[in-house]
Amino acid sequence: MAHRLNTNKQFMIGNGILAFAIISVVVIFVYLSLRLGWQPDGKRYYTQSYSITLTKGFVGDSTSIYLNDSLISNQRITEEPFTIEVKRFAEQNALMIVDNITEQLSLFELSEKGGNYRFEKENERVIMLPQE
Repeated sequence: MAHRLNTNKQFMIGNGILAFAIISVVVIFVYLSLRLGWQPDGKRYYTQSYSITLTKGFVGDSTSIYLNDSLISNQRITEEPFTIEVKRFAEQNALMIVDNITEQLSLFELSEKGGNYRFEKENERVIMLPQE
């Protein structure tokens, strides 16, 4: 007696393997999307933070500090060092220090890893000191 191919059985096995592959891909994508740390409103949540310290030359100056387009501080600096802690809230961040009297802008790019940043004012120029 000749051996016949059971096409129905082969079709059902193929469909089972395909269904298992699709379910595996869906589970992987769900796992990866939960692992990225998205908030319910669709914005990304970052755990890093920046410590911004104005160390020397700022006393008595009216200074504004911006992170990207958000105003962090707008006040007269009365004592040094002046420190602000800010959580990272965007993919790329730029720090702007503005002297409100002369309207001189100093722009600095911040790391994606967060960190401690120190700034000093010399001859009306703001410079970033090396990170510790």
